[in-house]
Amino acid sequence: MSTEQQSIWVRNFNPLLPPGRARWPTRAGVYEPLLIWNPLASRWTPWLATDYTWSEDLLRLRFALRPGVKWSDGAPFTADDVVYTLLLLREHPALDLPRLWGFLADVHAIDPLTVELTFQRPYVPGLEDLAHQPVVPRHVWERVPDPMTFANPTPVGTGPFTEVRVFRDQVYELGKNPHYWQPGKPAVPALRMLAYPSNDQANLALIEGDVDWAGNFVPAVERTFVRRDPAHREAWSPLAGNMVLLYANTARPPLDDVRVRQALSMAIDRDRLVDVAMYGMTRPADATGLTDAYADWHDEAAGRAPWMTQDRAAAERLLDEAGCPRGDGGVRHAPDGRPLAFDIEVVGGWSDWVRAAQLIARDLDAIGVRAHLRVYDFGAWMSRLQEGTFSLSVGYSLDGPTPYRFYRWTMASATVQPLGKLAPGNWHRFGDPEADRLLAAFERAATPEAQRELAVALQRRFAATAPAIPLFANPLWGEVTTTRFVGFPGARDPYARLSPHIEPDALLVLTSVRPRDAAPEATY
Repeated sequence: MSTEQQSIWVRNFNPLLPPGRARWPTRAGVYEPLLIWNPLASRWTPWLATDYTWSEDLLRLRFALRPGVKWSDGAPFTADDVVYTLLLLREHPALDLPRLWGFLADVHAIDPLTVELTFQRPYVPGLEDLAHQPVVPRHVWERVPDPMTFANPTPVGTGPFTEVRVFRDQVYELGKNPHYWQPGKPAVPALRMLAYPSNDQANLALIEGDVDWAGNFVPAVERTFVRRDPAHREAWSPLAGNMVLLYANTARPPLDDVRVRQALSMAIDRDRLVDVAMYGMTRPADATGLTDAYADWHDEAAGRAPWMTQDRAAAERLLDEAGCPRGDGGVRHAPDGRPLAFDIEVVGGWSDWVRAAQLIARDLDAIGVRAHLRVYDFGAWMSRLQEGTFSLSVGYSLDGPTPYRFYRWTMASATVQPLGKLAPGNWHRFGDPEADRLLAAFERAATPEAQRELAVALQRRFAATAPAIPLFANPLWGEVTTTRFVGFPGARDPYARLSPHIEPDALLVLTSVRPRDAAPEATY
């Protein structure tokens, strides 16, 4: 496997920590959710829960749990575990990443296999947040002194891979769960993760056949990887994932001025980004910020906002209007007199993003804005995003079954955290009262027609306020070599997204892959 670019592994399998803090596949392989949303099939896949039902007033949600599930230590999985997990998040708000207790009022077990959740208000999007929340075992975690600092080195989960067979600085292995609830699965005995500090090193291992499954950006992937063995190699990277954006920290003037953000956007040559940094494997974004995953929701009129088209003269006029004139040497100054200069932060080793950031820095320099590339390893980069200690950063979006999640984490005032406090999303600290009103209406919208009407209004609000700067749709990078293992999704069998980075989709793949000489397993 090649999923994380790290120079050294840190043994942490705490599924309640923010992404990047725990090793893959903690949240979708060691631990499991109640349901899995499959965007390729546009439906919920039952997992630890077999069904869900809403009350007529949308204030109560029940999950029917799957019978016969055991934790990897043999203890039964019950409704008490779900209740305990959710109450643990209430007790430790910093672990409540999706802010469940912003809309939940109570949770209790009706019986050992039924959980009922009471809402503070109608909140239809809450289904996704609750369904995708990893569940931890009460009998283990109730003995943990501090779940915030718990590294969970020997995890007990319900997932297909729970046994830490090896853990060293450069390699770790997860063996299969001896009590997994899907008979005969997983068919693969273990997962082995090697530490590759950069894309280049990970790609070399992939090309040489040392890696079976990866989620890397591979330049000229057809030529460098697939054509070496087209019968056993496939790269499948549909544009059905998240959006890559340039986040401007609006808590740091003058980035709080929409004219400044729009000017930065108008300086960027997105066609060049796609051609040079992404090898033509994606498309430039438009002003909705939506990827192809939301093709049925897309509003073309909103997408045509002028600040998404490169126009250096218009960008310079906006900066002049915002009180950021050129000074000596052509460098612009902010209204407080300081030079208009920013670091553009990106994950070191993510060569596509690094190259994109380099091109953006040159484009900004052309309009008098000094920009410097700064690279960090993933953990440090994510911490800086979450704490708001950056000015500009390339990053991905947070998405879900509908556009609601994307717009909530880019525009909702309720998701804005003070600088220095960890934010699971809305890293750019932007809130908009009109977007709040539209999001609140979406939360009560029970019909697809009502949701689509509100989604159009949200797209237009995003286009009007430029809370973040969309760059290009992020391909869901996925590569496989099938000389040893088969059963992966791909263009010919798109049962799930191939990219291992998508949680909890990876569970659909981990429970389907099998050794090449093994017979296909029946689905549960």
